[in-house]
Amino acid sequence: MARIVVSGGAGFLGSHLCERLLDRGDQVVCIDNLCTGRIENVQHLFGRSGFQFERHDVSSFVWVPGAVDGIMHLASPASPIDFDRMPIQILKVGSLGTHNLLGMAKEKGAKFHLNSTSEVYGDPLIHPQSETYWGNVNPIGPRSMYDEAKRFAEAITMAYHRYHGVPVRIVRTFNTYGPRMRPDDGRVVSTFIIQALKDEPLSIFGEGLQTRSFCYVDDQIEGQVKLFDSEYQLPVNIGNPNEFTVRDLAEAVIEITNSSSELSFHPLPTDDPMQRRPDLTIARRELDWEPAVQLREGIVRTAEHFARELGL
Repeated sequence: MARIVVSGGAGFLGSHLCERLLDRGDQVVCIDNLCTGRIENVQHLFGRSGFQFERHDVSSFVWVPGAVDGIMHLASPASPIDFDRMPIQILKVGSLGTHNLLGMAKEKGAKFHLNSTSEVYGDPLIHPQSETYWGNVNPIGPRSMYDEAKRFAEAITMAYHRYHGVPVRIVRTFNTYGPRMRPDDGRVVSTFIIQALKDEPLSIFGEGLQTRSFCYVDDQIEGQVKLFDSEYQLPVNIGNPNEFTVRDLAEAVIEITNSSSELSFHPLPTDDPMQRRPDLTIARRELDWEPAVQLREGIVRTAEHFARELGL
């Protein structure tokens, strides 16, 4: 049993992580300011032994009394719709929030786990992307606040590791989807499913030929827990290596939901990556991990969740 602090624990990924840690017997302190997280995501955990919820913004000083064995930092608005709405908050939680939690990890003698992102690779010039690739990022573009916040978070995490000896883990996530996503978060999977369930046109940017690799949330969380438990202290890609065009995804969602939706094409956003796929060499070697849930099965599960949430 360990006592683990999860920042952003009421968010999409964070809530699944809290549940997974509790299921294996850990105690969990969930911290979230609920700017994008939802209390509904964790309300089923409130009656469970070992679960504690604190509403707090980790960009401000944060302290948890008592022993702490690990800190898993997932706090950050992470959806395209958030980039315009709260750019300063994204930059602050990636910089100040990471600094505050690293300081607590140092004082507590705790392991620090950073949830980073494949967005650090930007619009990649190599394919697939391995952890040794330094990326192709526009530092002042309209989505730069998320890319650069995560790149800084990785840098300060490694600085605390090298200078203070804090044990660290860094995961780079790739397009995770599944139940508890926000219906209006602007991510392509949730957007397509909601539009299809309502028989509305599916909004495709550009010609829909840009590719993504979609990782179901259960696989993502299993990979992150395996990394947390490992001894590996450099970044690790956690994602699904199966690559699909956005148009492939749209057509699959329409078929699975038996929707009458059609495709609607719109201008491609600035700096939207044209391709994204993880090289999983390190995850396979160091963690003995790779994803198990195929895209079609994951879409079925996610669509069923949204249908219940929307009362459809």
